[in-house]
Amino acid sequence: MKLVGLSGAIMGSKTAILVDEVIKRSEKLGADIEVELIDMKDYKVEIIDGRPSDQYNDDTKTIIKKIVDADFFVVGAPIYQASIPGVLKNLFDHLPMSVFESKVVAMVTNGGTERHALVAENQLKPILSFFKAIVCPTSVFVTSGAFNDKNEIVDENVSERLDRLAEELVFLQTKLSN
Repeated sequence: MKLVGLSGAIMGSKTAILVDEVIKRSEKLGADIEVELIDMKDYKVEIIDGRPSDQYNDDTKTIIKKIVDADFFVVGAPIYQASIPGVLKNLFDHLPMSVFESKVVAMVTNGGTERHALVAENQLKPILSFFKAIVCPTSVFVTSGAFNDKNEIVDENVSERLDRLAEELVFLQTKLSN
């Protein structure tokens, strides 16, 4: 089973750290899980403008193929101005409508204050539902205070929630695969 973690941020590192933590924890739970982190900072995804998919740059085509080929996902997003980043929404606009159909997707988000804690439920989950994803009932929101100055997760509660999310993700995917 191929688990892809998608960090939908092009600034900072906290989102990628959270996504990477979930995929690493998931990998430990299943011997047959292959993982890959897609950090949008590493790709230059073009703005969608209606061209056929094969006419976009190599980075855009590469990231779309990696997502299409995956079996299940962790999607991470920083929350800016009470919303997911435009670069993540742009990527979603590039994807075929069936990309997440009947595939399990976990959500992790991070933001500066607790006021952004429900953005995943109010914005990201409806997008994933549109794509017919099986969205994990649990999601994890983390504030900057959970990290130390070296961007390491130091909040034990956050670590426990990431463990539970990984367990839920692998459990649902395993049940679906069987």
